[in-house]
Amino acid sequence: MKKMLLIPALLMLSACNSLLVMKPEDAVEVEDFFKDEAQCQLFTNAFYTILPSGAEIFDEGADIIIKSTLAPEIRGARFVTSQDKAHWNWDALRDINFFLENVSRCEDPAVEKAYTGLAKFFRAYFYYDKVRRFGDVPWFDHTLSASDAELYKGRDSRQQIMGRILSDIDDAIATLPSGHSDYRVTRWTALALKSRIFLFEGTFRKYHGLDNWEPCLHECVAASRELIENGGYSLYESYGGLFRSLNTVSQEVILSHAYGLSMGLTHYVNDYFTSATMGRSGLLKDVVNMYLMEDGTPFTARPGYDKLMFIDETQHRDSRLSQTIRTPGYSREGSQAWVAPDMNATLTGYQIIKYVGPAKYDISNTSENDLPLFRIAETYLNYAEAKAELGTLTQEDLDRTIGLLRARAGMPGLNMADANASPDPYLEDPVTGYPHVSGPDKGVILEIRRERTVELICEGFRYWDIMRWKEGKRFDRPFLGMYFPGAGVYDLDGSGSDDFCIYSGTAPTVESGVVYADIRDLALTGTDHGNIVRFSNIPRAWREDRDYLYPIPTDDIVLTGGAVVQNPGWEE
Repeated sequence: MKKMLLIPALLMLSACNSLLVMKPEDAVEVEDFFKDEAQCQLFTNAFYTILPSGAEIFDEGADIIIKSTLAPEIRGARFVTSQDKAHWNWDALRDINFFLENVSRCEDPAVEKAYTGLAKFFRAYFYYDKVRRFGDVPWFDHTLSASDAELYKGRDSRQQIMGRILSDIDDAIATLPSGHSDYRVTRWTALALKSRIFLFEGTFRKYHGLDNWEPCLHECVAASRELIENGGYSLYESYGGLFRSLNTVSQEVILSHAYGLSMGLTHYVNDYFTSATMGRSGLLKDVVNMYLMEDGTPFTARPGYDKLMFIDETQHRDSRLSQTIRTPGYSREGSQAWVAPDMNATLTGYQIIKYVGPAKYDISNTSENDLPLFRIAETYLNYAEAKAELGTLTQEDLDRTIGLLRARAGMPGLNMADANASPDPYLEDPVTGYPHVSGPDKGVILEIRRERTVELICEGFRYWDIMRWKEGKRFDRPFLGMYFPGAGVYDLDGSGSDDFCIYSGTAPTVESGVVYADIRDLALTGTDHGNIVRFSNIPRAWREDRDYLYPIPTDDIVLTGGAVVQNPGWEE
């Protein structure tokens, strides 16, 4: 029998068409398809759904932001399940492999070449996501039938999978078009992905004691350098404006997820960060502490930094702080009125504004600003970190990467010699920092991690950064928010009018524009003063022997007769 191919876009045929056809009109014979670019594009459009969208991008937690529900990963409450259809799933891979087996039908060799590269880009992305989640996974580079013995094979080694990923992404780089496109994968997107993948893999191997980490970081460096030097991307003038822009800022963003009311594509970032019912996300105090002073010195070097009131702690800081959370003087886009942090909408007091546009989008699921997926700033960070871990970083490297990021934020650059001579004690600390970093470049590695934290917040990187750095114990530390000396009224926006009241005992008469909180509900670290503390009553227990990988669903272990084995620590 001839193979039939169902094309989702063809399912919208008129109901008036005759039902007495011998062949369904929403089906196409494979031999008749993939003939030209339109058909190749139609089939491969579905590949883009592999990439994150909406809340998968901005709904970040891990150790830098908390919300009303702690994720199982953070609580140490994951368990082995029989199925994991969301992640141990191979449907997308089958579609990619099917396309690669049939794209040779295309009558235009240039189109065939470009779309082969596109499919290999997505196969590399697919397997990168699988490896960082599960470690070893089975490699399939062709479609399988229900009776194929390979369906029951065990997992291939991480080393082998990464070799196949490298081959795929290099093929993609060599064959994808080199023009810029906001919403289509190009050669530059493939270089950005290669940079991301091999920074992750190289540092994961290094900090987890695995072999062959240096070659991975060399691949990251080479891809990053090519993109930085020849990609034609540069930093946009406004950090905050980059994320609020309705349309992709092509100067900096390599690939975006497109949104627009006219297309019927929206997300809910405004509602998420402004509503009292959408999780109440808030930055944590020790992450706010990581933002430098505007002169480039550590905020945590100031005497009494840990007991400064909100207005005082936000003055003369890295400007990305005021473009990431509400600080004194903040006003909504299109308004001149100062707006204080809404203590009903954030658990920590540090209310996030990244991506947040005008108030008209506060209605659920009406935000339409494009969401960046790859941007040159990440590649700058990848390049600097990979070279620092390899011990090949120079001051010139820093000046054209971290230096540019800090310059946009209105700060001086990073001096490598000074950083290594005097590593920041706050970033070395086992609770607030990264105790596993060592060696002669320790100081500059810590500073690059600081930079990565503040630059990429709410872009979906943090959990995986913690995994590759082997710093999961950060999830066990206290989750702290703003400091308050006790009950009383506070002017958080610096307008001269009170906007927050902490009371003890009987609630005071309500005044318009003031948020009220019982001191007992804030659960301050002291009896009647201190930092807001959250989830102190919920046990958290990170297991170093187990929790850096997810468990394999048991149905798949049984299905393969034990050829697929469970990840370490999840056997019980």
